[in-house]
Amino acid sequence: MNILIVGCGFAGATIGRTLAEAGHKINIIDQRDHIAGNAYDHVNEHGIRVHQYGPHIFHTSNHKVVEWLSQFTEWVEYKHKVLAKVNPKELHVLPVNKNTSSQYSLEKILDTFYKPYTKKMWGLPLEQVNPKILERVPIRDDENDLYFPNDSFQAMPLHGYTEIFKNILNHPNIKVELSKKFDKNMEDEYEHCFNSMAIDEYYEYCYGELPYRSIKFQTVTLPEVQLYQTAVTNFTTATGPTRVTEWKHFSGLDQKNTTTLTYEFPCDYRENNYERYYPINDLAGENQKKYNEYKKIKNTKTTFIGRCGNYLYLDMHQVISSSLATAQEFIQKSKPN
Repeated sequence: MNILIVGCGFAGATIGRTLAEAGHKINIIDQRDHIAGNAYDHVNEHGIRVHQYGPHIFHTSNHKVVEWLSQFTEWVEYKHKVLAKVNPKELHVLPVNKNTSSQYSLEKILDTFYKPYTKKMWGLPLEQVNPKILERVPIRDDENDLYFPNDSFQAMPLHGYTEIFKNILNHPNIKVELSKKFDKNMEDEYEHCFNSMAIDEYYEYCYGELPYRSIKFQTVTLPEVQLYQTAVTNFTTATGPTRVTEWKHFSGLDQKNTTTLTYEFPCDYRENNYERYYPINDLAGENQKKYNEYKKIKNTKTTFIGRCGNYLYLDMHQVISSSLATAQEFIQKSKPN
């Protein structure tokens, strides 16, 4: 079959490779001028690898995903640690652990580490955000200092994420076209379409807009060996950036007198050229109800994939896992009787 895939991030690339190996002809388009979606990275002029859309740390306990992705990369072990900067002299491990709990009451922990960050990140007070989001960084009762302590596999790709995508897409049945925006008329040329664009945009907002949070990035390079103790440092202030990434931590600190940092400033996606990063999971569930209305629309020609297609806050391993399942289901259904 001739299949169109809209979006060259992990969802589109995973489905494209799986279907290509099953003999289907795949055309992947992306409106950006590069592959890899939000996982896109590159080495800057100072020899430091930077993730253009914020830090991506691969972590999972799903070893089927690890096995699949390991076909396309070698790994470097990396254990992610995050510190929260309360003031110039006070740093605490995130997720908050026993050491911090011994110094702070629960109320002060919420007021210091959760409420300001949540309001900046999601544009909503803590009380209006679905608790499932906060469960990603639960308060711990041990002295753990890892950000993903429960995941059995944590690593960074040896040659970066963009190289992974080059390898995934290296198949004779896959064609990639960049800087190409999707148009519904394209569907007429294909037997099926897997689309990672925002589902409300696809349906021309007939049930209204689904809200997203976006990020504005500010990247600077300074003549310093190192500025922060960990790759990512969160800020507990009510205003300003939510966090900063010091990129050289990911590849191993060196003594070169240069470091590159990226600060993140969350905003409404309409304030950032409609760049959608995070679906908003509100406690009342109004956004999910609206998404469900879009999901009910019958469309046998299109399968929606990825964060925007499914309006879900997904990690990389979750996207890959669901995409592999989606592709296998399609292969089974498309087999001749």
